[in-house]
Amino acid sequence: MNETVKGLSEGKIVYTDKELNVTDLVWNPHPSFTGVFLKHLVKGDSTDGKFSCHLIRIQDGFEIGEHVHDGKWEFINIVGGVGKGEIAGKETVCELGVSLVVPENVKHRIVAGSGDVYLLAKFIPALL
Repeated sequence: MNETVKGLSEGKIVYTDKELNVTDLVWNPHPSFTGVFLKHLVKGDSTDGKFSCHLIRIQDGFEIGEHVHDGKWEFINIVGGVGKGEIAGKETVCELGVSLVVPENVKHRIVAGSGDVYLLAKFIPALL
């Protein structure tokens, strides 16, 4: 786990009226993809549904398979590990410093390479 992932995993979320320790948030198994886990850092119930933000871990040997988000844009920062991404059939290396802009209703996927891959995904409007 690199310094960025460690900081995000052990940090805090500061709102105008509350603070959350990220260590208190649970890793939720992805409902559709085995080996994929999400920490819901900011959910739509805190933003009037305008946006959400999620720390995602794709375990070594697994992937977030091809999928779309109906009516939602997604901005993904690769914050740890190395994998392969695909947006609308275009492949790219997913590594620290790479960000993906996924328009609404566009097929995309990310496959972990050797080791776990960590993503910081933001959705507009909120995913949940």
